[in-house]
This record gives sequence, C-alpha cells and structure tokens, in this order.
Amino acid sequence: MVPEKRKLTVVGAAIAAAFAVTGCAPQGYNAADYGNAAEPASNTAASPGATADPAATSDPVAQTDPNATAPPGSGQTAALPDSQVTNKLTGSAVKRMGEVVENEDGFVLYRFDGDSNNPAKSNCNGDCAKVWEPALTNDGKPALKGVSASVVGTVTRADGTKQLTIKGWPVYHYIGDKKPGEWKGQNVSGKWFVIKPDGAKNLTCLPKISQPVAPPADSGGASDTSSSGSDYSY
Repeated sequence: MVPEKRKLTVVGAAIAAAFAVTGCAPQGYNAADYGNAAEPASNTAASPGATADPAATSDPVAQTDPNATAPPGSGQTAALPDSQVTNKLTGSAVKRMGEVVENEDGFVLYRFDGDSNNPAKSNCNGDCAKVWEPALTNDGKPALKGVSASVVGTVTRADGTKQLTIKGWPVYHYIGDKKPGEWKGQNVSGKWFVIKPDGAKNLTCLPKISQPVAPPADSGGASDTSSSGSDYSY
C-alpha cells in the first residue's frame, strides 16, 4: 500500500504543478504569450531569471518624498484633455494574479524598476513612454476605490506633465494589454511589474522575462502590439 500511496502522491503533485504553470497566464492566453514558460512565484521568491529583489517587493518602510511630489494643479503646462488622463484608481483582483490597481477603464497599472520612489522619479521617456503610457493627471485627484489616498501622489515628468504615483512609484499602462484585466506586461524586461494598491510589486504570478511590444509607428498608424520590440531595453 505504501508504494501505491507514494505513486498517487507523485501523480497528484505533477498534476498540481501542471495547473500551476498554465495558470500563470491570464485566462484566454497560453504560455507562449509569456516567454514560452509562465512560472508561478510567491511574494517572497521570484522565478529563475527574474531580476527583482523579493525582499523589496513589499516596500515596508518606503515613503514618498513630499518634496518630490507635485502639489495638485501646480504644473506650468496646459491642462491635458480628459482622454489623456487617468481619472480613477481602483484596487481590484484579477484571476491568477490577485491584487492589482486598475484605471477607470479596467486596465491594469504597472511600476518600473528603473524608476525610484524616494524621491519619486520617472525614468521612462521617449519610446519607453509610447509603450508604457504614463498614468497622467491634471490635478492629482483621481477618484479612488480600494486605494488609500495616503499613498497616491504625483511626480513631474521630464516633459512637464504630471504622473500619478502609488507609494511614490510612478504608474503606467502597457499598450500590449488590449483588454481590461489583462497583465501581459508582467515581468517584461525583468523590470516591469503589476502594482498592488499599497505600491508593492505583485509577484503572485511571474512569467519568465519577455520583451516589450514595439512602440507605435511615428506615422501615427496603429501599432503592431502583437510583435515583440526585441531591440528595446525598457
């Protein structure tokens, strides 16, 4: 009986592992969309190849530098049209990933390891900002649901616009996400991660490092977000 029990245990573990691997990709997508091998990870251990420091994901003592966070309405630039700003931040949960922050249209927001949160600073400009669109604001006062006002602020970008921050981290949309609730930007370049309502990285599901989509064509035509921008380091 012991060998039989051991056999059942091994089979059960194999089945569970198979579900864990395939379950790391958003519903409706297979592992090939995520570097060909989506792997689960906990909030305390990253999968092989990930560059994130697991010890830093919870940001237990990181604080926004008030001197680096612009007060509402203090910008010198003209107000952006409503279509270009993020008017709402919602703490939510999506399948296979768990805690996320979404904008008013239900798209998941991300943070970038190349940025800093103390002081707050965005280092994603040029083509980077075409692929990772900053969550811009005019007054720094988005409607909030499931996100504490105490962790929401703004930072002035290189072009003078104001970008929303969560716990000091500038937040972005990924143009590779074509539908609300998708998170295909997770672990892109080993630097981009879904952000949680407290500003921490969400590492519940950590696919292997993948390349970002290519930036939109300068001609103004629709970007081909199905192709990889393998020449880009962001």
